[in-house]
Amino acid sequence: MSLAILYTRAKVGITAPLVTVEIHLSNGLPGLAIVGLPETVVKESKDRVRSALINSGFDFPAKRITINLAPADLPKEGGRFDLAIAMGILCASGQLDAAVMAATEVYGELALSGALRPVAGLLPAALACADAGHLAVVPSASSDEAGMVSGLRLITPGSLGELVAHMNGCSRLTEQTGRPPSTSRIKACTDLDLADVKGQYQVKRALEVAAAGGHNMLMFGPPGTGKTMMAARLPGLLPELTDQEALESAAIASVSGRAVAPQHWRQRPFRSPHHTASAVAMVGGGPVPRPGEISLAHHGVLFLDELPEFDRKVLEVLREPLESGQIVVSRAARQTTFPASFQLIAAMNPCPCGYAGHPQHECGCTDFQVQRYRQKISGPLLDRFDIHVEVPALEISELQHASRSETSAQVRARVISARASAIKRSGVTNQQLQGKALEQFCELQTDDKSMLEGALQQLGMSARSYYRLLKVARTLADLSGAEAIASVHLLEALSMRALDRRGR
Repeated sequence: MSLAILYTRAKVGITAPLVTVEIHLSNGLPGLAIVGLPETVVKESKDRVRSALINSGFDFPAKRITINLAPADLPKEGGRFDLAIAMGILCASGQLDAAVMAATEVYGELALSGALRPVAGLLPAALACADAGHLAVVPSASSDEAGMVSGLRLITPGSLGELVAHMNGCSRLTEQTGRPPSTSRIKACTDLDLADVKGQYQVKRALEVAAAGGHNMLMFGPPGTGKTMMAARLPGLLPELTDQEALESAAIASVSGRAVAPQHWRQRPFRSPHHTASAVAMVGGGPVPRPGEISLAHHGVLFLDELPEFDRKVLEVLREPLESGQIVVSRAARQTTFPASFQLIAAMNPCPCGYAGHPQHECGCTDFQVQRYRQKISGPLLDRFDIHVEVPALEISELQHASRSETSAQVRARVISARASAIKRSGVTNQQLQGKALEQFCELQTDDKSMLEGALQQLGMSARSYYRLLKVARTLADLSGAEAIASVHLLEALSMRALDRRGR
């Protein structure tokens, strides 16, 4: 047989479209040509495949070999096609029965010795393979990643020779069935306990509210007051990811070349990029679009420390994904959409030197310098923070005599209960309420409407800030077990809007 057809999958964003690998052997001057819009790495596979076949003890046919990767208009990149090409050559040259490769998808990069190396972005391909009901062939080094997909049938050879021996029936590899890891919460979350933070009870309360409602939160205060410390403990307050959410998060990590270990399953991602990060690093992009920090934080937390130090253009690109939950990376030839439903937590100093309002350090900044520093954060971006809370400097005596506060586990129990109430009521977290659902579930009494109207006029809050305040009040009501928003919830929500432009 001079024609063989095998199947594999490409990587496009976090999707994995099917690729048909067609191999044809014909008479003529020996050579190997790859068509179907291959990138440079794919073109180089001809040398890897030839050496791998010879070093594994197979014949490399002295024929004219044409390899077509269909569909032809879909860009192909990476070394993931090596194994499918090698197996196709063996089938087309009669060294392997092509029938044994039916309903099978093949992934893997080949070493010159014939050993199989893992490939990036395997998880989306494994998900699509399971949906199609096909058998997956993946490198043994990728078995943990592919094995996370429930119901996926897979075999995991370590080399080209092992796979051919299995397909020929000479020796059998064990067929596995994927299933999600059973690990509940990883140790890293429990190590960062909220009880380790001394004092700052108001900030801890705000952190609890942010966790319960999925609200974006901005902390401001002098250096060394615990802003970063508390932000790092937020994932320990959040509910575990569902299996579906964990798969989505793991798929994004996979296409970024960061395979999720089984012991990290259901852990909410926590990303903390440096303030020198570029817009492309934040939202994604590049010649072959890859997810950025906001997508890597999908279903988790994005923490921006020293917020005003980020480039203003970088901060402004966050506005749209904060509302839509996704980011579209456009290039001349194609568009790629990455999910980006994240919770934004940020920290900043009150002034350039950082010591405005500090009880022990005198601030040397002028009013103009303070104003210019704070204006690095635009009004529209500031509006997208549901909670603004001050983190004051504590006296040494307060730190020495502060009693141990509640643990993360205790706070997390209330957070899970409040989230469950919100989702049972509206199907989403309070931060995601919109339109009629927002009006229905955040309805106020007449007296409360009048009180809130006066407060808003005094603070000069925007319409977006008004609705975000209602969402925070709804979360406070859920934490207290109340059916409706009361004035006490509105007042506490107002106390968490410390940086509104006209109310400072």
